[in-house]
Amino acid sequence: MTRQKQQATPDFEAALAELEAIVARLEQGDLPLEESLRQFERGVVLTRSCQKALQQAEEKIRVLSKGSDGEPVERDFEAADED
Repeated sequence: MTRQKQQATPDFEAALAELEAIVARLEQGDLPLEESLRQFERGVVLTRSCQKALQQAEEKIRVLSKGSDGEPVERDFEAADED
């Protein structure tokens, strides 16, 4: 198994926390080149994992509203435009 597959995929919050720690270490600039590359690679894996989790959550989001008959109607969430 590859190293990536051996590591359990962390939940979103844990992945984000680890990613933030990696960014902080890389920003300090004290790591040797090889370790910096390893940390960067791990960061890419975590970023993709977080993006996937966010996409899955977005797909699951539904807004419940009442239809004309008073029964709950499920519809896709429409995000407000950010200005």
